[in-house]
Formats: sequence, structure tokens, C-alpha cells
Amino acid sequence: MAVNLRRPILVGGVGLSFALLLVQSLHHSVAQLGEFSLMGAIAVIICLWLFQQGRAKGTQIQLDSGPLDRETVEKVIAQVEDVVSQLEAEAENYEANTALRERIAQLKTEIDRQEIQLTVTGGKAVGKTTLIQLLETIWLPQIQQKLRLCETPALFTATATDTLAEAIASDLVLFVTNGDLTDSEFQTLQQLRNQRLMLVFNKQDQFLPDEQATVLFSLRQRMQERLKAEDVVAIAASPSPTKVRQHAADGSVQEWMEQRAPEVSQLSQQLEQILAQEAQQLVWATTRRAAVALKTEVKTVLNSVRRDRALPVVEQYQWIAAATAFANPVPALDLLATAAINAQMVMDLGAIYQQKFSFQQAQTAAGTLGKLMLQLGLVELSTKAVSTVLKSNAITFVAGGVVQGVSAAYLTRLAGQSLVEYFQQQEVATNAETGLNLDKLGQTLQKVFQQNQQIGFLQAFVKQGVGRLLPESFQTELSRPETAT
Repeated sequence: MAVNLRRPILVGGVGLSFALLLVQSLHHSVAQLGEFSLMGAIAVIICLWLFQQGRAKGTQIQLDSGPLDRETVEKVIAQVEDVVSQLEAEAENYEANTALRERIAQLKTEIDRQEIQLTVTGGKAVGKTTLIQLLETIWLPQIQQKLRLCETPALFTATATDTLAEAIASDLVLFVTNGDLTDSEFQTLQQLRNQRLMLVFNKQDQFLPDEQATVLFSLRQRMQERLKAEDVVAIAASPSPTKVRQHAADGSVQEWMEQRAPEVSQLSQQLEQILAQEAQQLVWATTRRAAVALKTEVKTVLNSVRRDRALPVVEQYQWIAAATAFANPVPALDLLATAAINAQMVMDLGAIYQQKFSFQQAQTAAGTLGKLMLQLGLVELSTKAVSTVLKSNAITFVAGGVVQGVSAAYLTRLAGQSLVEYFQQQEVATNAETGLNLDKLGQTLQKVFQQNQQIGFLQAFVKQGVGRLLPESFQTELSRPETAT
């Protein structure tokens, strides 16, 4: 396999490893034990230099947590433009590039939108339609704010696939229930946690006065971490008729059913207050959510493009590591070469994901990965797993070198795929000066390790590794039936 000679870490590290091995071999007949100790010590010292740690700081960029304003929204839209520009540069023929630019332009016009979209949602038969009609006929004509009322299909039905998406796309949501919250309703409200929301207890007239108070108190308690008390209101959009009895002077009695007036004053007052104080904030919040969603969508496409370029790089380095470890019988020298290989891989993968690493930063990142693997026990577990597969295929006569080589390939694969997963979570063109987020990288390592532990994958990987390390005449051993150990 050809190696790019412009990769100084890789060439220097692997070259030094083999040079030390050559010197050791020349002096082997003179002073075997003494030379081994001396050269091993040199290798370990250089390894420690390669693995020296820098102060690690997280690189994850978070959205501003301060008060929402126009500048904040424009900053998020600018981030979307950066990701789209990166996608255009790396995938020129992506068919949706023009459509993405149009969506960005639409986001910029949304910042100045004057009309507020209010969406009424909830389960079946909770009174959504009646409430919409009531607001349109009685309340809407009395306010100055431009407002568009929408009703979603009923939640928790077979046809309600896009109902929640409609609610999330609006500025303000009225979530209607007709009693205490069910578990399904509560879970749905949790999904609307980033939405400006009011919880509306409708049909309170169907409860006795003390029951009404109990239900309202329960709703407010249940949502107290999410909503202010005034954002949980009780109404009766269409109260049941009440029986009226009239006694005449002659002793006769007349009875009839009288329709009661709707009870929505608390809701309408709170809506008016929200619109008066938060109208601009509602528009900006909706625009930012749409921008974040678009950014996530584009970044997913960009990550897919980059992953297609990154995985062959990981595969290349895993087999370089395998060949190097297989050829080096001294563990300390093998460790030195592996560190150099991983450092060069960090630089190459970082370049793909626009995470620029200097020579020193790549060394530190490789050392961080090695340290995490040791702390998590992945080195020992990987070696045991590879050894088990090799022993079951009766090639113990070369097991030492093969185990070392295949294990090095496997660990390099884990490191490479973990870096790919880690970089995919980072912002575009993040400055690598801030280092690696060790907690997140450790979690990613464990996740990737679990994904690569299936016995079927291990057997196929070991077979592929042996095929690259051993002459073709030895490879037939892997196809033999498993033997008892």
C-alpha cells in the first residue's frame, strides 16, 4: 500500500520504529538483554513524548443562551449559510443546493414577519374546533395584532403523523385537554418544550366546582417546570345547557334549557398579554427553530459526504497499523509506530471535517485516544476478542504476530471511526486549538466499540486481517471448521 511521503508524523514514527528494531537486531548477538533494555527504554521515552497531554477543552459550540434578539437569529442563519457553502464546495453536484439557498432567503424574510401564527392542538374530542370558531368570531375582531389561527388534526390517532410538526412550526401553541393529563399528552408536551405554549383545560363545566379547582391545580403542578401558572387556564368553550325553572304566581312551573355563555375570559386575557409583550420574540423564536432545523438537515447531508471520504482513510490506516505491528516483535516499538499512525490519521480526518490540527495537536489527540482506550479497557477487550477468533481457527503457530497485527488494525479502526463520529457532532471549521472534549470522545469510543463487537463482524474482520498479513497458503486455515479450545 502506497503511503504519502508528505505525512511527516506517519513516516517519521514508523521509520523510527523500524530503525530502532534494526539497531536492536544488529546488537542482538553482542548483548541481547542489555540492548533490549536500552532500546526499549528509548522507545518508551519517545512514546511518552508523543502521548503528552494538552489541556483539553470542549469544542462544541452552543447557541446563545441569552435573551433572544434579531442579532442572535441572524447569527444562526449565518451558520446555516456556512454549512450550505461547505456542502456546495464539497458536493458541487448535490441537486438540492439551489433549493437550500431559497430556503435561507425565506428565513431572512421571516425575521420581519408581522403576522403571528397561533395553532390549536390536542387529542380527539377535546373541543379544538369549537375553540377556534369562538376565538375567530368573538376575540380576533377585538385585537390589533395580525393573527392566523390554525387547527391541527387530532393527536394520538393513526393519521396524526405530521400533527406535531405543524405545531412546532407555529409561533404559539394552545394545547387543549379536557381533564387531567394522560401520559400520552404529557409526553407530547415534553416534545414541545422549545415552543411557546399555553395549556388549556376545556370543558371544565362538566366537573363540579371543587373538581374544577383540583384538576386545574394538578395541571399547574404537573407543568410547573415548563409553564407559568398563568399559562395554564381553564375554559368552557361550549358549556352544556343548564335547566332553568320558573315558578309563576298561579303556582305553575315552566322549565327550559338555556345555553350558557362561553367561559374564555382568562384565556383571551392571557393571549392578549402574550401578544402585547412577546409578539416579536415569538417570530424570532420560530425563525431560529426553522434555521436550526435546516442547519441540522444540511449538516446531515454534509456528514454523509464526508463520511464517504473518511472511511477509506480509516481503512487505509488500520492496515498500515496491522502491517507495522505484525513486523515489529517488540511491544514498545509497536506502540511508538501505532502512535505515529494514529496521529497522522487524526490530521487526515481532521482535514476532511475542517478540524485543522497542527503537528503538536495531532500528537496530543492521538495520545488522548490511546489513554481513553486504556482507561475504558478497550485495548485488553479487543485483544482478547481477536485472540478468541484466531484460536478458534487453528492458526496458533503464528498467533503472536497475527494477534498483534490484527489487534492494532482493530484499535486503529475504533480510533478512526470514533473520530469520524466525534467530528460529525462539531461545528463547521471549528478551531482545533480548543482541544478535544474528553467526556464526549469517551462516550463515542464506547458506542463505536459496542457497534464493532458483533461476533459476525469480528470474524469477518479477523479473516480480512489475516488475509493481508499472511501468505495465501496460510489463509485456508480460516475456512476450516471451528475446533474446541
